[in-house]
Amino acid sequence: MTATEAAAMTGLAPMVHDSGAMRGKRVISGGRSSLPHVLFQAGMAAACHNPVLKAVARRMKQHSKPHKLVIVAIARRLVTIANAVLKTGLPWRVTSAA
Repeated sequence: MTATEAAAMTGLAPMVHDSGAMRGKRVISGGRSSLPHVLFQAGMAAACHNPVLKAVARRMKQHSKPHKLVIVAIARRLVTIANAVLKTGLPWRVTSAA
């Protein structure tokens, strides 16, 4: 599956909800109910300990992004990395992702 499909299946894809007070905001929803919680925790750990994703998180925080948005973005990158590993059958290397 594509990275977008994988993000939607895991419940980490931004969904449009342009009515009322939420106009212009995007929220994550859908997908498997238990996966977003697990991936959020994995995103928090990766943002602290994975050198590549730690740099991404730091860059997003410097641009004044909210903490939850940063963690969800990292979690979505983890899904993209896992999808690429499954597609290619090759192990993930730090120099190959960003």
